[in-house]
Amino acid sequence: MFSSHQASTTLVLSLFMASVMATAAGNFLQEVDITWGGPRAKIHDGGRQLTLTLDKDSGSGFQSKNEYLFGRFDMQIKLVPGNSAGTVTTFYLSSQGPGHDEIDFEFLGNSSGDPYTLHTNVYSQGKGNREQQFHLWFDPTKTFHTYSIDWNPQSIKFLVDNIPIRVFRNWETIGTSYPKSQPMKVYSSLWNADDWATRGGLVKTDWTQAPFTALYRNINVNACLASSASSSCGSQFTNSMQSGQNDQGLDAKGRNRLRWVHSKYMIYNYCTDFKRFPQGVPAECKRSRFL
Repeated sequence: MFSSHQASTTLVLSLFMASVMATAAGNFLQEVDITWGGPRAKIHDGGRQLTLTLDKDSGSGFQSKNEYLFGRFDMQIKLVPGNSAGTVTTFYLSSQGPGHDEIDFEFLGNSSGDPYTLHTNVYSQGKGNREQQFHLWFDPTKTFHTYSIDWNPQSIKFLVDNIPIRVFRNWETIGTSYPKSQPMKVYSSLWNADDWATRGGLVKTDWTQAPFTALYRNINVNACLASSASSSCGSQFTNSMQSGQNDQGLDAKGRNRLRWVHSKYMIYNYCTDFKRFPQGVPAECKRSRFL
């Protein structure tokens, strides 16, 4: 049973976390700004849906109004249908500057009938090169699916329809850099990358199929606001997890699902690319099969 002191401490922590956590559900008018592409980016239905369009002149994109330091970020996306070769649709977190941090979902288009490639990457202090790629077990152009980034001081989880596809852990103890101190905004974009996106740039964008459009809905942010009023957010987030209030590990079901995705749908893993790393794969690759 809690003592009165423990109960008081718990209440204070709960109130503090409530004051620094931002929770947003579904309204793009309140949560994002259109940043480029002009009329190619449009918010519809009172803020409940957003479309990004790419044509021969420009793509389009948006970013969150707020910056965050740790939390969970969900977005429902319906990807460009048909021949989407050369196009890239993105949902990611990023800070600014040459030593930036970034956590990426990138959806690489393909010719009609071929699967999308889901590309993931983690940057810390300007360094990336931590790519994993997957095919999906469904057609992401037919209906909306939920893509999630769960970021805390111990790990980053990438989830698709709440199924973990990747876990990147904080291995700073062995010299691996990890994004934990730079606030990040939420970004999404649709742009032309036919110099590399589809089969390494071999398949170019077919502009007779333009305009290309991706649909977004149900943005959901449950994260720490990185404002001056909440400068202690990161440490409080860490302390709450260390006290058992927020267990970010995968349970047995989650681990089994992660193994299933890796065995059936992973198509590239930097940790097994020995040609790319002839002197040895990065240190974190030796710590877990399921980074």
